[in-house]
Amino acid sequence: MAANYNNLDELRSQKRLLKQEIGDLEDILTFKNKKQSLGVMTHGFTDKYLKETKNINGETELSLDTENIMREVSSGIKESVSKKNMMGLANDSVRSGLLEDTLRIGAVTLVGNYAKKNMMNKSWKKKLIGAALIYVAPYALRFLRKKLDEYQRNRTTSSMEKLI
Repeated sequence: MAANYNNLDELRSQKRLLKQEIGDLEDILTFKNKKQSLGVMTHGFTDKYLKETKNINGETELSLDTENIMREVSSGIKESVSKKNMMGLANDSVRSGLLEDTLRIGAVTLVGNYAKKNMMNKSWKKKLIGAALIYVAPYALRFLRKKLDEYQRNRTTSSMEKLI
């Protein structure tokens, strides 16, 4: 455990280095330099998201680097929406039902907006069409959904028969 030193000067220089290292660690632990302390604790993860700014009094303050955060978010969105990833997302979402739910919400929104626009119109014919959409559209969409499920089931059955 104890190291052998040839002379007293080596021991003093080693002691000075150790004191300096202990002082640096104390500075980190007491958050004298907040950005550096957080960087050490997070292994450098927070370095690109934080910046030090000087306030009116000349003191340094730690703040979020929103420009860099937005750049990271936009690059992540670009990667997830790229053409290659869109096909993968579409394939995964079909399996998970996300695409189905999205189409369902889209159809309801489209019909709802059209009905609302017609209900606000001054013409009684347009109001009648809007009311009919509100009351008839859910039944029509359920009927269409049932027919599509039957078609998909029949197609799956026929393709399984071909495989056998």
